[in-house]
Amino acid sequence: MTLNLLCHVLLPGVIGWLLSLLLEGLLTPRPVAPWRRPVAAHLVHIGLWITLYALELALFRRPVFAVLNVLAIQFLVILVSNVKYRTLREPFVYTDFEYFVDALRHPRLYLPFFGRMKAALAASGYAVVLFAGLTMEGALTAAGGLWTLALRDAAPSLAAWSLLVFWVAMACLVTCGWLLAQLGVMRSSTTPTFEASDDLRRLGLATALWRYRSSERTPFVVPERHWHACDADDPKGGGFAERPDIVVVQSESFFDARRDFPSIKSDVLSRFDTLKAESVTAGRLRVAAWGANTVRTEFAFLSGLEPSTLGVHRYNPYRKLARSGVSTLASQLQQQGYRTVCVHPYPASFYTRDTVYPLMGFETFLDIDAFAEEERFGPYVSDAAVARKIDALLGSARDHKPLFVFAITMENHGPLHWETVGPDDRSRFFDTPPSANFDDLVAYTRHLANADAMFGQLAERLSRHDRSAVLCIYGDHVPIMPTVYAATGEPDGLTDYVIWRPPGQEMQQALARRDGVQSVERLADDVLRAAFAATATDVTAS
Repeated sequence: MTLNLLCHVLLPGVIGWLLSLLLEGLLTPRPVAPWRRPVAAHLVHIGLWITLYALELALFRRPVFAVLNVLAIQFLVILVSNVKYRTLREPFVYTDFEYFVDALRHPRLYLPFFGRMKAALAASGYAVVLFAGLTMEGALTAAGGLWTLALRDAAPSLAAWSLLVFWVAMACLVTCGWLLAQLGVMRSSTTPTFEASDDLRRLGLATALWRYRSSERTPFVVPERHWHACDADDPKGGGFAERPDIVVVQSESFFDARRDFPSIKSDVLSRFDTLKAESVTAGRLRVAAWGANTVRTEFAFLSGLEPSTLGVHRYNPYRKLARSGVSTLASQLQQQGYRTVCVHPYPASFYTRDTVYPLMGFETFLDIDAFAEEERFGPYVSDAAVARKIDALLGSARDHKPLFVFAITMENHGPLHWETVGPDDRSRFFDTPPSANFDDLVAYTRHLANADAMFGQLAERLSRHDRSAVLCIYGDHVPIMPTVYAATGEPDGLTDYVIWRPPGQEMQQALARRDGVQSVERLADDVLRAAFAATATDVTAS
């Protein structure tokens, strides 16, 4: 009976582990064959499998069901990873696990890309497996179960304690699996590069996820950042004698789509063209995200830190890094006497901005609660409403403090394929109306025109402002339009930016960049140079 018990428990576990290796072959990009991976990578994978299998056994006491349950979870992660790679060119990473909770809180942001039918099939399929597993397979510790019978044969006095002994055995298995996984983590051959696709290929899914988790929990020294035009050692700020109001707009999914889609009418971005012609500097922007993950670009702008220096924290800097105290543009301006305000028409708790933004130097956060329901265009708060909110802030100066406003718009956030467009939209925004396969682009261009109108509203408001001002506009990433890109090819991922001062507010020295490529990590320096002309220096296209 004891041998029968071991076979009944161990055999499903071994088969499940082998199946978990085979399942990784469904990934895109596909990991290398198991025999080509480092030995330490297999230690992590085996250790994690033992841990999860033992936890499932402890919970359900059904070996076959435990195996199927772990494999079902793995299969779900693989499906999500493949969807993410197809839309964002990046596989699933450890920090993405929190998005499973976010998908329940904010389903519109996530589920459309997974697909409603696929989500329904996954949920119903898992429900069937759960029901069948719990009803068709008997529990090991039930009356007459293998575990109880084996203990009774070995020592009748232990039979009454079978459930407790079972849990102790499972705890030992969990501990052994955990230690085995940690042993693999300690080997240099599993050290990640933090290029997600490369690490997935080399280590496999389970090992890459676990290695990223360990890295996130390792103490991290934040790189030093010197704000050239905002020296905290100089109480006047080396040019802060006149402190202009500064308005920065991170425009959702903004880029000049006319370059990639010539059929878009040129006047769709007419106000942006005017700002570029009058700008202090303007050009294309190399950003820290593609298609989504707005926080990567916004953190790169605010902190001035390059993603390559952040290790695993590049994927979501607000989870851990931003909580440790990071010098930002907002904190530097706050030290110089600025009132610092973030405007973002979405729940402040999303990405825990309500927690990290005060630590990053923002004293006020205006989120979705500051906007009325009628201020929407489509599913999200309109760009026009954001412009009106900034207008109100500019008109409510307190104690003559200069104002720094950082606005993160939402109107052009996807899913674009859930929006409806009509013939009027095609003729209004396109010289040659596109086919139905390009509806995503039509919806995107409609929002792009509204963003352009917002740029004009802000420029007009600052032109009649009662103090000097600087306006910076940039896009956080290109939009997600997989159907369109399948027909035309993907854009290069660069967005656009402009830094502008109202006419008549001349700088001592001009920033001599036009149409070059700038990194988002350096953009805040240009904003400061534009704001405080006494410290400005010439820069050339990078």
